[in-house]
Amino acid sequence: MITQLTGAILRAFLVALLMAIPSLVLPSVASDTAQIVIILGFLAGIMVFVEYHGHCASIVEFRFAPPYNRLKYGFIALTVLLMSIITRGLTDPGSWSVLLTGIGRGIGQMLDFPYSPVRLVMVLLPHNTDVQTVDLLRTFAGLSYALSFVMVFTFIGLVHLRGWPVRRQAFNVLLNLPLFDPTAGGDVVSRLNRDASIHISLGFLLPFLMPAAVLVISKLIDSFETLGPQALIWTICAWSFIPASMIMRGVATNRIADLITAKRRRAYARAASEADESMQTV
Repeated sequence: MITQLTGAILRAFLVALLMAIPSLVLPSVASDTAQIVIILGFLAGIMVFVEYHGHCASIVEFRFAPPYNRLKYGFIALTVLLMSIITRGLTDPGSWSVLLTGIGRGIGQMLDFPYSPVRLVMVLLPHNTDVQTVDLLRTFAGLSYALSFVMVFTFIGLVHLRGWPVRRQAFNVLLNLPLFDPTAGGDVVSRLNRDASIHISLGFLLPFLMPAAVLVISKLIDSFETLGPQALIWTICAWSFIPASMIMRGVATNRIADLITAKRRRAYARAASEADESMQTV
């Protein structure tokens, strides 16, 4: 009980800290923005505490299958921190900001090729955008998109090389997929595989579809010039990590379907073996 309470408090604090990273790193933050960040961080922390303090999950998926959620949190926190340091370097340059800006700029230029997601984000900028804004947006988009793919491939490695999620303990579908109803009808494996295909497909398509949706809403085309640094950081982070998280969920769901299929085969083989033994006894 004490261990679970301590873990819930620690996770709530880490989530609230994640919300506050840009405010803590950036040199100057408006008072209104700081108040909004405090409120959002408090609400996010409360939600995480309630979720992890309970014995059963209600919203968070794969809660009892680490390091699925830890991996997502770690990469998102790293991305937000790096983008915050780069933004701070625009007005208060330091050795770390200069180094990270150079790395991010190189990644952004490498990923800024025709029809790439980074190029589609750059298309959103008006033609009269200043060079600094263009360079910053390219750096943010390239760095965030690259880290999101590193997160996905790291998780795929854990699945295929480390046997996630059954390497250390048994996997409970009902506890780790609280929003999945196995009694809704149809074969569970087929539904899991269908959900996996949908999530993986959307994960690859969303980085291309999201900029197109912004273009349709003409009022948002000039928003990158009016967005504050924190809003820009979270917008780019959402653009890259929401699709990556969907790909991760698709890979995880497909893995669970494979585990259920393998368990069924073992059960069928055991039943057939017992039937053969009973026939021989008769």
